[in-house]
Amino acid sequence: MTALNVQNSVTTFTESDFGRTFQPNGNAGTDHGWGSHALILGGAVNGGRLYGTFPVEALGGPDDSGSRGTWVPGTSEDQYMGALAKWFGLAQTDLDYVFPNLHSFGYQLPAFI
Repeated sequence: MTALNVQNSVTTFTESDFGRTFQPNGNAGTDHGWGSHALILGGAVNGGRLYGTFPVEALGGPDDSGSRGTWVPGTSEDQYMGALAKWFGLAQTDLDYVFPNLHSFGYQLPAFI
């Protein structure tokens, strides 16, 4: 991208709402959990930082949705994708239409771009 001088116009990202529980299930495996980490790369990205918060990794703790280590993410998928969509040109006024759950998170979009 640098050789083509488009490094600030290209952003690569990972997205998943799939995680695993900390505690094993009855078959010594793990069950589906919540989201996981995401990677965002590109010339326009405010890199070198971690965005969001790490959960308190305590079974039954404040970030466990139950008692098996199903950590609740600190940044919702709507917030993450909303920030990327704005970078791609989505107008602020269209965020509610595209991300109908975003209002539940106070419209706080990560400032990674």
